[in-house]
Amino acid sequence: MTREELNTSYAIILHNIRTYRSAGVVEVVKGKQLAESTLEKLQDCQDSTDRDEGWRYFIEKTDQKPGINPAEATQQRQEELEVRESKAMQDTRDR
Repeated sequence: MTREELNTSYAIILHNIRTYRSAGVVEVVKGKQLAESTLEKLQDCQDSTDRDEGWRYFIEKTDQKPGINPAEATQQRQEELEVRESKAMQDTRDR
């Protein structure tokens, strides 16, 4: 593990691979190793019906603080995504 991987925060996000719908941030943890082990635990506990319906977890680097309320983390992530998307659209128009 690199120093960055040990000190970086990671968001664990639940989304549906069939509908592209996000259920949001489930948890924010510090360190890639903890993020991966938390991801595995969530997958192991996941109901098979949910998995069959296309719900999956993934890890994403974030600037958010570990332990942040998942609803707040989801809202912040959504705002960041909207800003990025808006900027990308503007860059496309400027070309």
